[in-house]
Amino acid sequence: MSQPPSHSEAASIEASSGHDSRKIYTVSSLNEAVRVTLERNIGAVDVEGEISNIARPASGHIYFTLKDAHAQIRCAMFKNRNRRLRFAPENGLQVMARGKVSLYPARGDYQLIVDALEPAGEGALRLRFEQLKQKLLVEGLFEADLKQPLPQWPVCVGVITSPTGAAIRDVLTVLKRRCPAVEVIVYPCAVQGADAVSEIVRAVEVANKRRECDVLILARGGGSLEDLWSFNEERVARAIYASTLPVVSGVGHETDFSISDMVADVRAPTPSAAAELVSPDTAEFARLMRQLSHRLGGSMRRRLDDLGNDVRNLQRRVVSPRRAIEIRSQRCDDQSARLIAALSARLRVEQSRIASLRARTYARSPASIVQSHGRELTFLRHRLVTCAGDMMRTHNARLERLSAVLESLGPTATLDRGYAIVSDEQGNIVRDAREMAPGQVTVTRLRRGKLRSRVEQAVDPEPSG
Repeated sequence: MSQPPSHSEAASIEASSGHDSRKIYTVSSLNEAVRVTLERNIGAVDVEGEISNIARPASGHIYFTLKDAHAQIRCAMFKNRNRRLRFAPENGLQVMARGKVSLYPARGDYQLIVDALEPAGEGALRLRFEQLKQKLLVEGLFEADLKQPLPQWPVCVGVITSPTGAAIRDVLTVLKRRCPAVEVIVYPCAVQGADAVSEIVRAVEVANKRRECDVLILARGGGSLEDLWSFNEERVARAIYASTLPVVSGVGHETDFSISDMVADVRAPTPSAAAELVSPDTAEFARLMRQLSHRLGGSMRRRLDDLGNDVRNLQRRVVSPRRAIEIRSQRCDDQSARLIAALSARLRVEQSRIASLRARTYARSPASIVQSHGRELTFLRHRLVTCAGDMMRTHNARLERLSAVLESLGPTATLDRGYAIVSDEQGNIVRDAREMAPGQVTVTRLRRGKLRSRVEQAVDPEPSG
């Protein structure tokens, strides 16, 4: 926005004609005065209208027009404000905008500086529902592959609902009728109102932390979209998604559908239906027990018959203890004879091996071996000394050549030939006279010592040719 006119500018716009004096504005000063008047006298307002001509430049600000059937106003919502938006503004959307009336002095545009923006009208909640649904769908929170199966025979069922509502009574009635032995733990929370979202999230987290139950029921009776809105909030959806316990959502009536239903592992049309889903039927359980008992009896009878057959087979195979002892005694005699023969053969082999080793030892005297190794060691020592001397001489000669080359290329050799090295006071080498200005100090390094000089004049090099 333009700044207020300066003192000199204000002075330049006053003129007098005869006895009359009037103030003449520049365009900038007039627009600035109108802007200040609008902002001071009108202040913050709430405006409802339809969005059109929306624009989102790279700056992050949002510009749009609010209109109704008869008029329109330009609006600007700056980046630090639109970060808090809970929905995506779109053309054609009916909204409620809160801000202050102002004027953009550069173009003289009357405008509304928007601080807050909310959907308005009949479809506001439905819009928020659809936008959150699309966001969570893209993130994968509704994927069927991530749904947890419900336990077939739960021992304990957790119910997250209001302890005074009709939903808890319906759930308890169904559970008592179908499976009275199942334990029920109620995690009380508000299901409507300002605190409902926080209490529902906390109840889910507490149930997962305590690990007291096998499955959770999220229950609430029917109502309008506004009444059920707590179950359409993102925090509740993410808490259900993060639950390691299976969650059954029984929110509202059969025609009601919430975000919680889509994130939960199983959706039930009513709280009563949710209770039926998680509880085994006692009659079915009894029928299954009779069936299992019949199968168990049959299995036991077949097992007893098999064992009886095994006993009879073993009885036929059992022989007299005396005969068994005689057989084992004869087997021991056979094994003893075989063992003695094997040991004798092994002893002969070892004796032959010892005789062979003794002959080989006598053939190779330790003294002759030591003498042979001594001669070899003397030869190797001589070769080592000779090779080391040759290597040292070769490297010394190469080092002397490289030292001579290095000395001839170094700055000291240049200085020995009568040249000098000029640098500025910071030690930077001066290669061009144009680098130095008159009055600057130079340091000239000679073969012996240095000279500090002050430049009187920098002479350009003479052109060649």
